[in-house]
Amino acid sequence: MGRGRRAPARPWVAGALLVAVAGAGFGLYWFQPWKLWQDETVQEALPVTATSSAPSPDGSSAPSPAGPVTLASGELISHEHATSGTVKLVRLADGSHVVRVENLDTSNGPDLRVWLTDAPVKEGRAGWHVFDDGKYVSLGRLKGNKGSQNYVLPADVDPGRYSSVSIWCDRFDVSFGAAALARA
Repeated sequence: MGRGRRAPARPWVAGALLVAVAGAGFGLYWFQPWKLWQDETVQEALPVTATSSAPSPDGSSAPSPAGPVTLASGELISHEHATSGTVKLVRLADGSHVVRVENLDTSNGPDLRVWLTDAPVKEGRAGWHVFDDGKYVSLGRLKGNKGSQNYVLPADVDPGRYSSVSIWCDRFDVSFGAAALARA
Protein backbone atom coordinates (compact mmCIF):
# COMPACT_ATOMS: atom_id res chain seq x y z
CA MET A 1 0.00 0.00 0.00
CA GLY A 2 1.11 3.45 -0.70
CA ARG A 3 1.59 6.16 1.78
CA GLY A 4 -0.60 9.25 1.64
CA ARG A 5 1.07 12.28 0.28
CA ARG A 6 1.14 15.41 2.32
CA ALA A 7 -0.08 18.57 0.62
CA PRO A 8 2.71 21.07 0.01
CA ALA A 9 2.76 23.95 2.50
CA ARG A 10 1.77 27.28 1.13
CA PRO A 11 4.40 29.73 2.25
CA TRP A 12 2.30 32.74 1.26
CA VAL A 13 -0.34 31.79 3.86
CA ALA A 14 2.25 31.83 6.65
CA GLY A 15 3.67 35.11 5.33
CA ALA A 16 0.24 36.74 5.13
CA LEU A 17 -0.56 35.57 8.65
CA LEU A 18 2.73 37.00 9.93
CA VAL A 19 2.07 40.35 8.22
CA ALA A 20 -1.48 40.46 9.66
CA VAL A 21 -0.29 39.78 13.21
CA ALA A 22 2.50 42.37 12.92
CA GLY A 23 0.04 44.91 11.47
CA ALA A 24 -2.45 44.30 14.27
CA GLY A 25 0.30 44.68 16.88
CA PHE A 26 1.50 47.95 15.34
CA GLY A 27 -2.08 49.25 15.07
CA LEU A 28 -2.77 48.48 18.72
CA TYR A 29 0.46 50.20 19.79
CA TRP A 30 -0.11 53.25 17.58
CA PHE A 31 -3.82 53.87 18.23
CA GLN A 32 -4.06 52.48 21.79
CA PRO A 33 -7.86 52.05 21.47
CA TRP A 34 -8.24 50.75 25.04
CA LYS A 35 -7.54 54.29 26.30
CA LEU A 36 -10.99 55.32 25.05
CA TRP A 37 -12.42 53.24 27.90
CA GLN A 38 -9.84 54.12 30.55
CA ASP A 39 -10.24 57.33 32.53
CA GLU A 40 -7.51 58.95 34.60
CA THR A 41 -8.85 61.47 37.12
CA VAL A 42 -6.43 63.98 38.64
CA GLN A 43 -7.52 66.50 41.29
CA GLU A 44 -4.82 69.04 42.06
CA ALA A 45 -5.27 72.15 44.17
CA LEU A 46 -4.07 75.47 42.80
CA PRO A 47 -0.47 75.88 43.97
CA VAL A 48 0.03 78.35 46.76
CA THR A 49 3.45 79.88 47.11
CA ALA A 50 4.68 80.91 50.51
CA THR A 51 4.36 84.62 51.08
CA SER A 52 7.27 86.22 52.76
CA SER A 53 7.80 89.57 54.32
CA ALA A 54 10.92 91.14 52.93
CA PRO A 55 12.46 93.91 55.00
CA SER A 56 12.30 97.30 53.33
CA PRO A 57 15.18 99.78 53.43
CA ASP A 58 13.70 101.47 56.52
CA GLY A 59 13.68 98.14 58.41
CA SER A 60 9.91 97.51 58.28
CA SER A 61 8.57 94.46 56.52
CA ALA A 62 6.64 94.74 53.30
CA PRO A 63 4.24 91.89 52.50
CA SER A 64 4.51 90.04 49.20
CA PRO A 65 1.70 90.39 46.69
CA ALA A 66 -1.56 88.66 47.53
CA GLY A 67 -2.37 85.11 46.40
CA PRO A 68 -2.97 83.80 42.88
CA VAL A 69 -4.45 86.16 40.27
CA THR A 70 -6.36 84.93 37.20
CA LEU A 71 -5.00 86.81 34.18
CA ALA A 72 -7.14 85.12 31.50
CA SER A 73 -9.65 82.30 31.21
CA GLY A 74 -11.81 80.44 28.73
CA GLU A 75 -14.13 77.47 28.22
CA LEU A 76 -12.90 74.39 26.38
CA ILE A 77 -14.73 73.48 23.18
CA SER A 78 -14.70 70.08 21.49
CA HIS A 79 -12.59 69.26 18.48
CA GLU A 80 -11.60 65.65 17.64
CA HIS A 81 -13.17 64.37 20.88
CA ALA A 82 -15.91 65.70 23.16
CA THR A 83 -14.09 68.01 25.59
CA SER A 84 -15.32 70.37 28.30
CA GLY A 85 -13.91 72.33 31.23
CA THR A 86 -12.38 75.69 32.06
CA VAL A 87 -8.83 76.90 31.46
CA LYS A 88 -7.21 79.70 33.48
CA LEU A 89 -3.89 81.46 33.13
CA VAL A 90 -2.88 82.23 36.72
CA ARG A 91 -0.05 84.33 38.16
CA LEU A 92 1.07 83.01 41.53
CA ALA A 93 2.22 85.21 44.41
CA ASP A 94 5.88 84.52 43.58
CA GLY A 95 5.39 85.84 40.02
CA SER A 96 5.42 82.42 38.32
CA HIS A 97 2.56 81.35 36.06
CA VAL A 98 0.48 78.21 35.67
CA VAL A 99 -2.18 77.08 33.25
CA ARG A 100 -4.96 75.60 35.35
CA VAL A 101 -7.43 73.22 33.74
CA GLU A 102 -10.55 72.80 35.87
CA ASN A 103 -13.33 70.24 35.59
CA LEU A 104 -11.75 68.70 32.51
CA ASP A 105 -13.71 65.96 30.79
CA THR A 106 -12.27 64.55 27.57
CA SER A 107 -11.35 61.21 26.04
CA ASN A 108 -8.12 59.59 26.99
CA GLY A 109 -5.70 59.05 24.14
CA PRO A 110 -2.13 58.38 23.17
CA ASP A 111 0.43 61.14 23.73
CA LEU A 112 -1.91 63.93 24.92
CA ARG A 113 -0.24 67.25 25.77
CA VAL A 114 -1.28 70.65 27.10
CA TRP A 115 -0.22 73.41 24.71
CA LEU A 116 -0.25 77.17 25.23
CA THR A 117 -0.57 78.64 21.71
CA ASP A 118 -1.04 81.81 19.71
CA ALA A 119 -3.57 80.18 17.36
CA PRO A 120 -7.20 81.26 17.21
CA VAL A 121 -9.74 78.74 18.49
CA LYS A 122 -12.07 77.64 15.69
CA GLU A 123 -15.22 75.57 16.02
CA GLY A 124 -15.55 72.10 14.50
CA ARG A 125 -13.12 70.41 12.11
CA ALA A 126 -11.64 73.78 11.11
CA GLY A 127 -10.03 73.93 14.57
CA TRP A 128 -8.54 70.44 14.67
CA HIS A 129 -5.13 71.14 13.14
CA VAL A 130 -4.39 74.88 13.64
CA PHE A 131 -2.43 74.83 16.90
CA ASP A 132 0.89 73.65 15.48
CA ASP A 133 0.82 76.27 12.70
CA GLY A 134 2.13 79.14 14.84
CA LYS A 135 3.89 79.53 18.15
CA TYR A 136 3.17 77.10 20.94
CA VAL A 137 4.69 75.88 24.18
CA SER A 138 4.15 72.32 25.31
CA LEU A 139 3.51 72.36 29.05
CA GLY A 140 3.85 68.60 29.30
CA ARG A 141 1.76 65.46 29.15
CA LEU A 142 -1.89 65.68 30.12
CA LYS A 143 -1.93 64.35 33.68
CA GLY A 144 -5.45 62.95 33.43
CA ASN A 145 -8.40 63.19 31.07
CA LYS A 146 -10.70 64.17 33.93
CA GLY A 147 -10.37 66.54 36.88
CA SER A 148 -8.45 69.72 37.71
CA GLN A 149 -4.74 70.09 37.02
CA ASN A 150 -1.92 72.64 36.94
CA TYR A 151 0.77 73.09 34.29
CA VAL A 152 3.73 75.32 35.12
CA LEU A 153 4.91 77.79 32.48
CA PRO A 154 8.68 77.88 31.99
CA ALA A 155 10.17 81.09 33.44
CA ASP A 156 11.28 82.32 30.00
CA VAL A 157 7.75 82.14 28.52
CA ASP A 158 5.84 85.43 28.24
CA PRO A 159 2.19 84.40 28.81
CA GLY A 160 0.97 87.61 27.16
CA ARG A 161 2.13 86.31 23.77
CA TYR A 162 -0.32 83.39 23.77
CA SER A 163 -4.08 83.42 23.30
CA SER A 164 -5.29 79.84 23.62
CA VAL A 165 -4.79 76.44 25.21
CA SER A 166 -5.19 73.12 23.38
CA ILE A 167 -5.43 69.55 24.62
CA TRP A 168 -3.22 68.28 21.81
CA CYS A 169 -2.68 64.72 20.59
CA ASP A 170 0.97 64.78 19.54
CA ARG A 171 0.77 61.34 17.95
CA PHE A 172 -1.92 62.34 15.43
CA ASP A 173 -1.35 66.13 15.32
CA VAL A 174 -4.92 66.96 16.27
CA SER A 175 -6.63 68.98 18.98
CA PHE A 176 -9.02 67.08 21.26
CA GLY A 177 -10.34 70.43 22.51
CA ALA A 178 -9.24 74.04 23.01
CA ALA A 179 -10.07 77.26 24.83
CA ALA A 180 -9.57 80.86 23.76
CA LEU A 181 -8.12 82.88 26.63
CA ALA A 182 -10.01 86.10 27.37
CA ARG A 183 -7.99 88.55 29.44
CA ALA A 184 -9.46 89.28 32.87
